Amino acid sequence: MAYDNTNKGIIAKNDRKTQDTHPDITGSINVDGKEYFINGWMKRRGSDGAPFYSLAVKPKVERAAEIRREHEQRPAASYGQQAAEFDDGGEIPF
Repeated sequence: MAYDNTNKGIIAKNDRKTQDTHPDITGSINVDGKEYFINGWMKRRGSDGAPFYSLAVKPKVERAAEIRREHEQRPAASYGQQAAEFDDGGEIPF
């Protein structure tokens, strides 16, 4: 029997956080068979300072569409420029 991941998820510390606005925890969750990214920011309650996490979810298909749009909007010339930056003109050393 295959593992059923429906209505389950995982979160972990965001090791790629470089700015205060980036989430403290990240992960993914499956809700009713649909996949989502989940992000959390640690905050403190104003009344007593107790910690809590503020959460946000985004459909994985939505994020894939965003990446595709970013890729399509990037000028084609910049891809050649990137390739030139990595070209050292040398021989393969083996």
